Amino acid sequence: MSTTTQNKLATRSRDQSKKLDIGRLLLEGRAFFALIAIIIFFSFMSPYYFTLNNFLIMSSHVAIFGLLALGMLLVILNGGIDLSVGSTLGLCGVFAGYLMQGVNIEILGLTFYPSLWVVVVLTCVLGAAVGSVNGILIAYFKVPAFVATLGTMYVARGIALLITNGLTYNKLDGKAELGNTGFEWLGFNRLAGIPISVIVLIIVALLCGLVLSRTAFGRWLYASGGNESAANLSGVPVIRVKVLVYVISGICAALAGIVLASQLTSASPTAGTTYELTAIAAVVIGGAALTGGRGTVRGTILGALVIGYLSDGLVIIGVSAYWQTVFTGTVIVLAVLLNSLQYRSAGKSR
Repeated sequence: MSTTTQNKLATRSRDQSKKLDIGRLLLEGRAFFALIAIIIFFSFMSPYYFTLNNFLIMSSHVAIFGLLALGMLLVILNGGIDLSVGSTLGLCGVFAGYLMQGVNIEILGLTFYPSLWVVVVLTCVLGAAVGSVNGILIAYFKVPAFVATLGTMYVARGIALLITNGLTYNKLDGKAELGNTGFEWLGFNRLAGIPISVIVLIIVALLCGLVLSRTAFGRWLYASGGNESAANLSGVPVIRVKVLVYVISGICAALAGIVLASQLTSASPTAGTTYELTAIAAVVIGGAALTGGRGTVRGTILGALVIGYLSDGLVIIGVSAYWQTVFTGTVIVLAVLLNSLQYRSAGKSR
């Protein structure tokens, strides 16, 4: 073979390699590029979109989806699914509203008004309890995750409706003389100009990131999600990991329920309907594999931002709610398709 021919082949190989690198970059960074495209598009469509105050407002909406999505990420990394997070959000929001309105102890003839932080802790405990039910059913009784969490979804929603008798708890701002004020602080207040709900999301995201990247639990989670049988043979406590991810998902749903109820200063038993699908969509858009073992906190947050900024942008420019559903569904389908392409090409490269 002549030197000229060799040089041509080498040049062609380098060109193909560059194209592959650019394609891989676009594919792996699709959530980020989609977010930039959404911001640019709606900034041209409306003068009100690209403002600091609007971004802060939109981010406070994203905080609810983001909290649900972070819990869902851990479950999906483990190779599972949690359809109960929307109902858990509604149940925990109602439970927080019930506590804020006062707990009547008939035997003693007293009404107990817990403080804000007592309400937050007890509500998170309830979320953890719902998650532990899911985890035990799936890990110990081998009930398929889809079936177990679907059942829990209906049970949690039914309990929320029973607690409120189908009504909504309103005016949860409390009274100073009763010591139960401050509930709206999570939804409306800001710290250094940043909404408290966004700060809560950032803290939870940082904690999840540290757990996944710096702890044995994170390594166990990726290992068990990638190949549960191999992880079990390697000494990974697969059952414990599986229960814990559902407990964490329940706690994240409880936090989201508190934040939503705080933003609305009311708690509805129907709150969070279909939010589980939005959480799954955020995780998928962020590049996680539904088969488990692949996904990042950064990608999930970007996925939540894509959904939130797209939805709010469509509202700002006056698009019909029906078309909003169509656009959101299209984005989810494209995300799943791109995920399939990404992991198929990754498998071939090995």
